[in-house]
Amino acid sequence: ILFLFLYLASSLIASVNINTADEKELMTLKGIGEAKAKAIIEYRKKNKGFHKPEDLMIVKGIGPKMYETIKNDVTVK
Repeated sequence: ILFLFLYLASSLIASVNINTADEKELMTLKGIGEAKAKAIIEYRKKNKGFHKPEDLMIVKGIGPKMYETIKNDVTVK
C-alpha cells in the first residue's frame, strides 16, 4: 500500500512542459509570476520552442539562480 501511495504521489508532481504549458501552468513554478510566464511564452513563440530546459535562462528575468530552483520541475518533452 505504501508503494502505491508513493507511486500516485509522484505522478501528481509532474514536470511542466515549457514548450506546451499555458500561462497558468507556468505560474505553478516557484518564482514564475504572470510577467515571467508571458515572457516564456513570447520567447517560445519567437524561437520555435525550447530545445533544452537550460534555454529558460535566455528568457529575461530567469537567471541561473532561478533556473536552479525550477530545473527539476520543467521539461521540454
